[in-house]
Amino acid sequence: MSGHSKWSTIRHKKGAADAKRGKIFTKLIKELTVAARMGGGGDPASNPRLRSAIAAAKAENMPKDNIERAIKKGTGELEGVNYEENTYEGYGPGGAAILLESLTDNKNRAVADIRHIFNKNGGNLGENGCVAWMFDKKGYLAIEKSVIDEDSLMETALEAGAEDVREDESNFEVIAAPEDFEAVKTAIEAAAIPTITAEVTMLPQNTTNLQGKEAEQMIRLMEALEDCDDVQKVYTNADIPEELVEAQ
Repeated sequence: MSGHSKWSTIRHKKGAADAKRGKIFTKLIKELTVAARMGGGGDPASNPRLRSAIAAAKAENMPKDNIERAIKKGTGELEGVNYEENTYEGYGPGGAAILLESLTDNKNRAVADIRHIFNKNGGNLGENGCVAWMFDKKGYLAIEKSVIDEDSLMETALEAGAEDVREDESNFEVIAAPEDFEAVKTAIEAAAIPTITAEVTMLPQNTTNLQGKEAEQMIRLMEALEDCDDVQKVYTNADIPEELVEAQ
């Protein structure tokens, strides 16, 4: 399990996302609101960030009314909370890199909570820039090997503009530049190829292998950060055995 994208893929398979649907909706509503306010208005046709946020909300079966209400809060048509965007960086057990994105209405609270989570779970919050250089922003789609053969997937993905198609133990992974992600995703959907996950994410350039106690600590740290209300996304370069993640 290398990096956030495989982490989220495994968690999705386990159904952990469904168990925390209320918290997921809260994070999605924040992103919809901020995307509408900062990304270029409430029209998804001219606002790529909002377009991605709406797609993510629909993927989690968020009701249309909730989506529209969040967008109107962002555009000012409805009263809403002003969220501040921040990025935090640090290290987990075994020196694994962690990069996280925050949306909060109280930066002091967010920093204190995030620092506490790191300290409690064998990590430490670092300075800005300490690990961000280890990650690249990429479009990422994961597809189970059982649903398509590699040649067919590669033909569809590369023709649509993907950079690479690779594989791990059980999945194919399609990598694309952020600006090409929607075109690649649309082409894969048009070919009726089901995806486990499809997102613009931060992929690690290299990984840190964790085993045993360090791996277990890292899983607890990642879960605690994901559970924090002020944290939107968490990325890591930790390489943890899939069976260990699934056993937690």
